Amino acid sequence: MIVYRLSKEMYAADLSGRGAEIAGGRWNSKGSAALYTAQSIALCVTEIAVHIPLGILPKDYRLIHIEIPDSACFEPKRLPKDWNTFPHPDSTQKIGDKFLKDQRFLTMKIPSAAVQGEFNYIMNPRHPDFSQVKIKKIEKFTFDDRLFIR
Repeated sequence: MIVYRLSKEMYAADLSGRGAEIAGGRWNSKGSAALYTAQSIALCVTEIAVHIPLGILPKDYRLIHIEIPDSACFEPKRLPKDWNTFPHPDSTQKIGDKFLKDQRFLTMKIPSAAVQGEFNYIMNPRHPDFSQVKIKKIEKFTFDDRLFIR
């Protein structure tokens, strides 16, 4: 399966999950490495847009096409009622941290909080099968100004 990631140019080839490990995110707490990807390019754009302050046009981005094995992925059966609220609740981080710690699955499929009906794929860079994750293509990506500038 191919998933997508938008990243600053200097980090485009970095699949270590270090950024999420440093900052934490909706599905991982600080100190837990995780690689966030999306099922589509459009979802990647939306995920960037909801995290960048209005008025700032993201520059020097690359679109990374990533091939992941079609092996089974973890999909939480139940999510907390407030899983998609902003700011995100600690309960989602607990789900992700358990997924990362258990190392039973390489990938976790979770719904996007930004786009209903779309999915993000979180990968565990410390999983034994992570060596099967391959960058297929990295290309320059330019955002449409209308998404960020008013």
